[in-house]
Amino acid sequence: MLLTPIAREPFPMSTTVFFAVLLAALLHASWNALVKIGEERLVGVSLVAIFSGLIAAVALLPMGLPSAAELPWLCLSVLLHIGYCLFLSHAYNQGDFGQIYPLARGSAPLLAMALSAILLGDYPGYGGLIGACVLIMGVLLMAWRGGQQRLASKAVRAALITAMFTATYTLSDGAGARAGGEPVRYTLWLFASTGLAMLLVLIVHQKRNAWRQIRRHAMAGMAGGAMSLLAYGIVIWAMTQAPIGVVAALRESSVLFAMLLSVWLLKEPLGRMRLTAAAIITGGVLLTRLGG
Repeated sequence: MLLTPIAREPFPMSTTVFFAVLLAALLHASWNALVKIGEERLVGVSLVAIFSGLIAAVALLPMGLPSAAELPWLCLSVLLHIGYCLFLSHAYNQGDFGQIYPLARGSAPLLAMALSAILLGDYPGYGGLIGACVLIMGVLLMAWRGGQQRLASKAVRAALITAMFTATYTLSDGAGARAGGEPVRYTLWLFASTGLAMLLVLIVHQKRNAWRQIRRHAMAGMAGGAMSLLAYGIVIWAMTQAPIGVVAALRESSVLFAMLLSVWLLKEPLGRMRLTAAAIITGGVLLTRLGG
């Protein structure tokens, strides 16, 4: 007699998707660490954008032009990504990678939640509110006690403005990807356009030295650009394979990867308070994503 198998709830995320999202988190933290290693952080951020844009431009060849519905969102997203690049490089000039990255990355979901509530009337649940409170605690602890000395107010301000750009471009990117019904095409146009814009920024910033900087740091820029585009692509793919909230929450493990990279690559001190603050920020992000 054959036994009828018991129906089970499908797992929300397969092992393959789980490790793919962890890889995306590691790649995101890695290209940011690569920028921090360089002497000129704006040059580093610009080169990552330029080379990821070049890769995207090649992939765009069979895709065609963006639709009329996508264009306003694409222009807005490019402007927001430029602001993100500028303030990210400025923030890395002001403090340790192990402090700035968790502040900028961890604050973005909190700001996105606030913007959604104010602009869209989309209020979080109790879990999201608890997560927001935990996040605020972690951010304050990282700013005040996360390093050998308290972060300067301009460093905190730059990191939080970076987080604001992240929150706003996330909303804009999502709206643009939905507007045309072609998220892959929209993403590639976004990377290609941002790369071109950051090339112009680099030329204005470096003037005659721009092309010398590109030649000098081409390999690092190519590696960072590939990591940036691959990290973004993995997350977009993962969101088609598993619940978006779970993917978004797991992606924030990049905060912990950044902590490890700051010690291993950048030789920054790993104090008890910094580790505690990073763990609190990660926990707050998880509660915000899963409980919102």
